[in-house]
Amino acid sequence: MDAAVGENPLAHAIAQAMIEGFNKHYRIFRETSRRAKESFEAAEWQAQLDAVRERVEFYDERVEETVRRLHDEFDADSVDDDTWQQAKLHYIGILIRHKQPELAETFFNSVCCKILHRTYFNNDYLFARPAISTEYMESYPPVYSSYYPRDEGLRATVRRVIEDFDWQRPFEDLDRDVTLLLHAVHRHLGKWPDMEVNCQIQVLYSAFYRNKTAYIIGKAINGYQEYPFAIAVRHNASGRLEIDTILLDAWRISVLFSLSRAYFLVDMEVPSGYVQFLRSIMPNKHRSELYTMLGLGKQGKTMFFRDLIAHLRHSNDQFVIAPGIRGMVMLVFTLPSYPYVFKVIKDVFGASKNTDRATVKRKYLMVKRVDRVGRMADTLEFSYAALPLSRFNPELLDELRALAPSAFEIDGDSVIIKHLYIERRMTPLNIHLERASDEQVEHAVREYGNAIREMATANIFPGDMLWKNFGVTRYGRVVFYDYDEIEYMTDMNFRHIPEAPYPEMEMSSEPWYSAGPMDVFPEEFATFLLGAPRVRQAFLKHHRDLLSPGFWQRTQASIRSGYLEDFFPYPEELRFCRTRARLGHPRRAAEGSRAA
Repeated sequence: MDAAVGENPLAHAIAQAMIEGFNKHYRIFRETSRRAKESFEAAEWQAQLDAVRERVEFYDERVEETVRRLHDEFDADSVDDDTWQQAKLHYIGILIRHKQPELAETFFNSVCCKILHRTYFNNDYLFARPAISTEYMESYPPVYSSYYPRDEGLRATVRRVIEDFDWQRPFEDLDRDVTLLLHAVHRHLGKWPDMEVNCQIQVLYSAFYRNKTAYIIGKAINGYQEYPFAIAVRHNASGRLEIDTILLDAWRISVLFSLSRAYFLVDMEVPSGYVQFLRSIMPNKHRSELYTMLGLGKQGKTMFFRDLIAHLRHSNDQFVIAPGIRGMVMLVFTLPSYPYVFKVIKDVFGASKNTDRATVKRKYLMVKRVDRVGRMADTLEFSYAALPLSRFNPELLDELRALAPSAFEIDGDSVIIKHLYIERRMTPLNIHLERASDEQVEHAVREYGNAIREMATANIFPGDMLWKNFGVTRYGRVVFYDYDEIEYMTDMNFRHIPEAPYPEMEMSSEPWYSAGPMDVFPEEFATFLLGAPRVRQAFLKHHRDLLSPGFWQRTQASIRSGYLEDFFPYPEELRFCRTRARLGHPRRAAEGSRAA
């Protein structure tokens, strides 16, 4: 390869500039991830949140920096086609021994898309599919470590797994916590299986940091059986470490990686190795989602779009307008055979929407930068996404022409969506409530109110709280997904409705009180939320306090004081705090001692 492409020094220089831009990006990315361990040890929770928020911008900053360099040093607009093709070949040669080749290929694409016209977006100029395999890549430190309970016993092995993370803050009582952990495993399994000759515990080398928790992710292998686990480590009230729980169901571990939560901070030399390991314990989790949750959002988008194009090649249904109440800001369509919705900002908004396109984009970016606490759907944002014209239902094309003509164009046999958001499809809460039993209504309404509370505690006021703006996940969790009116809680002014000066004014269709743009009157919520008797009864039973300013003002005060709430991506009943005080010294726990 070098001999074939070595005659063009400009192509080589462009490839070198590209890889230097990517290497700088990933160096900064890893430095940020490494600091997560220090922040966890020091209980600097705000620093953890800041790191996740700031990291969202890293990729685009390095891409823009590299684009400027190519323009300044090589007059990129005047580079001929042959040079671009040879630059790609040189780049492939550089990636043969690279530790993050898939990420570097995506970076190459991102830079080229800023320079080249989209007519060049094909296999000759971009990486339409991976050129370098990520299988069997060596890593230092290794992707995962292996431990052998047959050699030193299960208790000692589990203790060493935890000690090897070398947190510079002591555990309050690690022996006690190991016993609690072994109790939980024993209850889950029903009985301890005999140790087979291959019995081992494999643990990803880096902990996964998010909010106030460090997660140890791994699996136990015994014979033909594999047992995934995630151990949550937190600070207790006295500032020492303790194990909060162990998750042993693949679906519960999958919930940790839900796109409705904040991204993890993980130090990885070979990210593809981490994704491969995670898929071995969560086989139903798409690689695109795992890359995204590891903070590698651009790679997640690349893999998602490749999967979408592959799905289109193997299906024949059409994009159609999404069912449900039409939005005033977004035109939403879906592909019935694919579990996502596609959202385009309209050219003209509904009369009640006082916003613009730039503000909507800013609100969607804001959601990426905050802690979504499991209650806000993440979005994938694409520019100039090309989709096959033949797959668009005529009614959908008519809707696009009528409501968002500037947002798309037809180029040959493709529809080019100039700006597109993609979210996982959920059942709209208003539709779910129409079909639900009384018991299901109560559960959904309780979840709805909890979603509002948790978003508020995370400093997000949803703005438009209509049922249609929330969805129900396959696990029955209620998640918010309409962001054009969200604001920071601390920017809002929650007020009581003042008393009417004359009784007859209360009967007027117009309010008798003035309201500023950031004023909110929670007493008004009941008017537009609680029309259905079943819904009203459930809401008043569980969330009556949301209808007065008190809850909102207390939450604002807590946020302004600097307090960061705890959010647990697992049920309270799984936490060890319920049994820790009662258990006492680990030697008193017969089952735990026998397990050792």
